[in-house]
Parts: sequence; C-alpha cells; structure tokens
Amino acid sequence: MMNIIRVANYEEMSIEAGKLIAEKVRANPSMTLGLATGSTPQGFYQYLVKDHITNGTTYKNIKSINLDEYIGLPASDPNSYHYFMQKNLFDHVDISSKNTHIPNGAATDLDEECVRYENLIKEVGGIDLQILGIGQNSHIGFNEPGTSFHSRTHVVALAKNTLEANARFFAKLEDVPTHALTMGIASILDSKEIFLLASGTAKAKAVAQLFTEGISEDFPASALKQHQKVTIIADEDALKYI
Repeated sequence: MMNIIRVANYEEMSIEAGKLIAEKVRANPSMTLGLATGSTPQGFYQYLVKDHITNGTTYKNIKSINLDEYIGLPASDPNSYHYFMQKNLFDHVDISSKNTHIPNGAATDLDEECVRYENLIKEVGGIDLQILGIGQNSHIGFNEPGTSFHSRTHVVALAKNTLEANARFFAKLEDVPTHALTMGIASILDSKEIFLLASGTAKAKAVAQLFTEGISEDFPASALKQHQKVTIIADEDALKYI
C-alpha cells in the first residue's frame, strides 16, 4: 500500500519528512534507519539536526545503514557518501560512529564487501525505516533499470543518465565514478517501512510511472508496489502528472 503526502515544495517536503522521522526516532530510540544521499535528503537532514539541537532528540542508540557508495572513492573524498553523511548529519547529532554503516567502496574485494554488508543488515535486525529517493530513470538506491527484484547488495555499473545527473557534484562528467556498491531491491523491500521522497519536475515522469504502470524490472521503483508500508512524500512539481 502506498500513501501519498502532497506538499507544496522542497522545503515543505524536507520538513514533513523530518518531522515524521524525528517522531519515529523518539518513539523507538534504538531503531535502525536506512539512509540515502544526494540533494533530495539534504533538507530533511538539516531538519533532523535542528530538531536534535532544539528538542534534544537523541540518536545515541540509533543504528544507520546507508544505501550505497561509489566504488573507488576513499571515505575522505568530499564526493564520497561517507563524507556526505558526516557533513550533513553524523557530525551534528549524537549518533555513535560504531552504529553508522556505509558500504566500503574502497574495499579490495568488492564481492566480499557485498556479502559483509548484507550480513550486517541481518545482524542489526533489519531496517525499520528506509529512506529512498527516486532517479529520473526510476532507480532506487543505485539499482538501475533491469536490476533483479531478487537482488541483494551488489556492484552496479551506473547508467549514462545517472552519471549525467550526478555530474553536478563533480568538477566534470569524467570524474564521476562509473560503478557503485548498492543495497539490492530485495534488501530494500525487507525494510519494515519505506519513505520515498521526490521533489522537482525532473522526477515527475518517474513518480507518475509509479502509479500508472505495472510492476517491471525495467522500472525499479515499481518494486515498491510489492511492499506493505510505503509513504511517498512529494512536492507539487514531482506530482504534476498525478
């Protein structure tokens, strides 16, 4: 079942998502959050930081599992998702570093790293709430069109339009890593609850397809129709065709 929360703009999307997530953290202070990176979640991370400072919401016993990481970038690289999470959230709340988990894109054995990460998800008891964005080509995590719905954490070659969309974070397109480690679609669907955030007209077609087209591996986000508890928080631009 997919529930839609319609908001006016990116700021409202960020506030609504932040409020709901902070409420869940206060209600279950030892929960496991599945976290995402990119421009979409930056606003709600800002909300969580402000809420932590203002209202004292604690993350001392929260565990976090990130969706993905570029292959070949060390954690110290400003474009790595390790760096992104430290800068946007972890450095500003009281979460323990031993409880924050991101795939190691610099691992010498990537297949072994995929197995390690999948086992880690099981060891922490699974993900209570997974945060997702949606790519223009409907990818969730870095699961590009054609990814099996049975996939677990794996290495993925990034699609051309994904590379082009992410190039804005790099000096030039050629600097964008061509491969990544990502939680698989089956890993995502194992989460107890999922929030999908979407903002802007660039995401409108993918969001509309989620409601108008059937379930297909050519459209990764359509796998969410198989989940029992999905909330879509999207602004008017992202919902313009619905």
